[in-house]
Amino acid sequence: MIGLALRSLSARRTAFTATFASIFFGTLLIGSFATLLETSFTDMAQVDQDTLFIMGAVVGSWGTIIVLFSLASTLGIAVRQRDVEIALLRTIGASPGQARRMIRIETFLVAVVASGLGAAAAWLGGRALFTMIRNGGMVADTVDYAGGPASLGISMLAVVATSLVSATIAGRKATSGPATIALTDGTAGNQPMRWWRALAAVLLIGYGLTMAVITITVTAHSDDPYDAMATSGSSSILVSAGLACIAPLLLRWSATLLRPVVGRAGSTGHLAAHNTSRRAPLLAGVLAPVMVFTSASIGTLMLAGIDGRTLAESTPETDTITMLNNVVIGIISLFAAIMVVNSFAAVVAHRRGELARLRLLGATPEQVRGSVVAEAAIVAAVGVTFGALASLATIVPFGIARHEGIVPDGQLWLPPLLAVVAVAITLASAAVAVRRSTARQPLAVAGAGQ
Repeated sequence: MIGLALRSLSARRTAFTATFASIFFGTLLIGSFATLLETSFTDMAQVDQDTLFIMGAVVGSWGTIIVLFSLASTLGIAVRQRDVEIALLRTIGASPGQARRMIRIETFLVAVVASGLGAAAAWLGGRALFTMIRNGGMVADTVDYAGGPASLGISMLAVVATSLVSATIAGRKATSGPATIALTDGTAGNQPMRWWRALAAVLLIGYGLTMAVITITVTAHSDDPYDAMATSGSSSILVSAGLACIAPLLLRWSATLLRPVVGRAGSTGHLAAHNTSRRAPLLAGVLAPVMVFTSASIGTLMLAGIDGRTLAESTPETDTITMLNNVVIGIISLFAAIMVVNSFAAVVAHRRGELARLRLLGATPEQVRGSVVAEAAIVAAVGVTFGALASLATIVPFGIARHEGIVPDGQLWLPPLLAVVAVAITLASAAVAVRRSTARQPLAVAGAGQ
């Protein structure tokens, strides 16, 4: 199985490159903040220690949650798109355990190399982040950077462990049931959604909405103005993460509702609506980061705007919190953009044979590309809609707590702008991925299979 795993890595360079990039950048982000946390435990003034600890632990923990969630989603896509291949291996004699072992070996090899390189880059990234904090006057000039093997090693272990667990869960799902049924389901793209995803969605959305209610009823009356920010600031991220857990259902239902509208665009629109509904489990890997990016960026930036308008004067604490919000948005935006690009690259690579067969049936390259971009437009529209709704879990309660009401007094132009950015990233990713795929000769690609 080791030899088969190595040959599989060589044959699926595009799909595994997407996984490699996710693990590399994930380790870079986690490791950079972990070095700040390690630095905070050295000998320094208490105020400097608190600042570095907040940056490393609080901001870093949110970044870690988002990164690990994204890694699990990416690896799920990578395994899910190979359902047919795994089913074929089982029909020629491979046991479910052997197939799962091959998946774990592939994932381990990619994760070790990518996380190792990411940890090396994180040492430089952590130093650059620390320098920015010190130059900004948030810690004393006498504080020295102390990030090293301990924090970077733990970051590597966390990423590799998450990758292996995600691959194991996805591999068990791909090898459950008879191989002939798995082969049919993999071809049709109608795999059922697991119950635990629905449970996770209920818990995350419920917790996010509960924190929003607490903001309105409890912390809004607190003497500390930042208590309301502490309870409402993460609500949009929690709700969007919960929606991301049921992204396949949301995409399938939304595509069905949009089919009459999209179908007016002719054969390209009809094909896009049909494929979006049929390929919802795969395209949900793109929808999830679009929703998280839209919700977190709108919610956090609107929260920062309300905070700036309603505070009487700026203080060092205010500047620190503003910087934390900007850093969080930077993390989410960067990783969400990477996830969208990687997910579309993996999805289109998986469908290369399907797209080639469309050309053999008479579709022009422009029609094939147009249908994929139209699918991306549907995904983007659904993503920004649900993401914007999820952002209200932060905006509304914090606005009420700061006496601006349900509708903020300013920055109403910001949500549409961020929605346009999310749509642009999604469409550009799809256009680049499908252009690279259709550049190959259709007969050669169709013969390669999936």
